[in-house]
Amino acid sequence: MEQVLEFASVCKSFPGVQALSDISMQVCRGEVRGLIGENGAGKSTLLKVLSGAYQPTSGRITIAGKEREILSTRDGLEAGIAVIYQELYLVPEMTVAENLLLGHMPTRRSGLIDVQKMYDTAKAQLTYILEDIDPNTKIKELPIAQRQMIEIAKALLHNASIIAFDEPTSSLSDKETQRLFKIIAALRDEGKAIIYVSHRMEELFEVCDSVTVFRDGKTIETFREMAAVTPDMLVQRMVGRDIKDIYHYYARPIGEEVLKLEGFTGPGVPTPVSFSAKRGEILGFFGLVGAGRTELMKLLFGAEKKHTGRIHLNGKEVVINAPMDAIELGIAFLPEDRKNEGIIPIRSVEENINLSARRKHVKGKFFLDVRWEAQNALEFIKKLSIKTPSKDQLIMNLSGGNQQKVILARWLSEKTSIIVMDEPTRGIDVGTKNEIYSLMYKLTEEGKTILCVSSELPEIMGISDRVAVMRDGCIVDILQRDQLDKERILTLALPDRHKSTIHNSNERGE
Repeated sequence: MEQVLEFASVCKSFPGVQALSDISMQVCRGEVRGLIGENGAGKSTLLKVLSGAYQPTSGRITIAGKEREILSTRDGLEAGIAVIYQELYLVPEMTVAENLLLGHMPTRRSGLIDVQKMYDTAKAQLTYILEDIDPNTKIKELPIAQRQMIEIAKALLHNASIIAFDEPTSSLSDKETQRLFKIIAALRDEGKAIIYVSHRMEELFEVCDSVTVFRDGKTIETFREMAAVTPDMLVQRMVGRDIKDIYHYYARPIGEEVLKLEGFTGPGVPTPVSFSAKRGEILGFFGLVGAGRTELMKLLFGAEKKHTGRIHLNGKEVVINAPMDAIELGIAFLPEDRKNEGIIPIRSVEENINLSARRKHVKGKFFLDVRWEAQNALEFIKKLSIKTPSKDQLIMNLSGGNQQKVILARWLSEKTSIIVMDEPTRGIDVGTKNEIYSLMYKLTEEGKTILCVSSELPEIMGISDRVAVMRDGCIVDILQRDQLDKERILTLALPDRHKSTIHNSNERGE
C-alpha cells in the first residue's frame, strides 16, 4: 500500500506538560487507522498538530512523500487534511448552510454571497451523508447528534486526502453511527487515508484496518491487522495493566425514598412521567436518541420550564423554577454537552471548581475568599485525581475525562444529595471510566443519589441498581437489576412497539 502520511519523531510540549514524545507512525492510502489510548494520552493533540492548530516542538510530518510544515489550519486544509473533532465548532446562530461553507462562501461577480449556490452546495453535502435537514435551519435548533453530523459534513466538503475523526460517534445514535461507518468505508474505497480515534472498542474492530495504541504521549504499539489483536490486549497496552471488568459493580445499602416526580411534562416530555429514587441508589435512564432522557433531567433541574408536575424531596413538596432553586435544594447536574453547558473553557481549573460554591465563601459580601478558593481546588484535584499541571491551568487544556472530574468537583463543593449525570463518560477512555464509576459508587455509599443518563447500554446495565427505559418522551418500564437484559431493554426502547406496556410510574421498583 502507498504511504500517504508519516509522523517522524514528533514531539509537542506545553508549559509543565510533555503532551507528545517521539511519535512515529505511518498511514497508507485506503487505510483506516485506529488510535486508542486513555484521556491525556496525546491522541487529540496529535490531530491538532496534523491540522495545524498546534505546531510540533520538534519532528517532521510527511504527506505523499513530501515533508510539510503545517503552521496553521489553512496550511492543513491546503495540504489535503480534514480533522473532525469531538467538540463541535459550529456557530449556533448561523444556518446549517452558513456553517458548512463558513470561510468558503460562494460569491457572485458583484462580490455578494451567492445564497442559492450556498444552499444547493449544502443540500448536496447533506444528501451525501444521508441527513434530511433543511440547510436554512439554524444550528441551535438541531439536537447534538445532528450537529455532530453537520461537523462531519463540513469537514468532508474540502475533498481532503487525509481525514481524521476524533470520537465522531460520541453523540450519535446507532442508526447514525452505522451511516457514518458506510461513509468511512466509501472514503476508504476512494483511496483516502483515515485516522479514527475512539474509546469504543467495538467500533475499532468494526471500522478499522489497523490500530495504534498511545500511552502518556507515546506510541506503545501498532497492530497492522485487527485479526491479530483482542480488546483485552488493547486495554492492557493502554493502561499498562489488565482491566477485566471496568464497571466493578457491587451491592450497596439502598435507603429510603428521597426523590419523587409526579406527572412531569414539558419540552421533549409530552406524556406525564413519574418516578422515584432512593438514597444511595444509581437509577439509570436508557433510551434511543430523542427518547426524552436529557429533556426530563433538565425539567427536574429547572433548566427547562415544566408544563405540569410535582416534586417531592424527602417527603416534602418543593418548587424548582430555575437551576438555582435545584442547587439550593441539593440537586446537581452534569450536562451531556460539557463544552457548552458544563465548563468555562477560558477559565482555570480552580475557577471552574469554585464557580457555584464561592457564593457561600465571600468576605464582606463582595470579596472572594482567595484562601478558601485555592484550598478547595487543591483538595478536589487531589481527591478526584484530576490530572492538571496546576490549579491555574485553563480547563480547555484538560482532557475530557479530567474536565468531567472538575465539573463533579464543582458540585461536590456544594451540599448535594442528588446528582444528575447526563452521559458522564462520553468521550472518556476505559481507564478514566473506571475511575468515574468508582467515584459514583463512593458517592452513593456516602448517601448521595445518582440519576445517570447513558446511551451506552453495557454501561447503564453495568453500573445501575435499577434502569428506567424511555421512549417517545415517557418511561415505558423501570427494571430491577436482576431483570436487566439487553434484548428486553432494546425491545422496550424501540419506537412503535408494545405501546400498551407504558408505565408512567415506577411501581415495580418501589
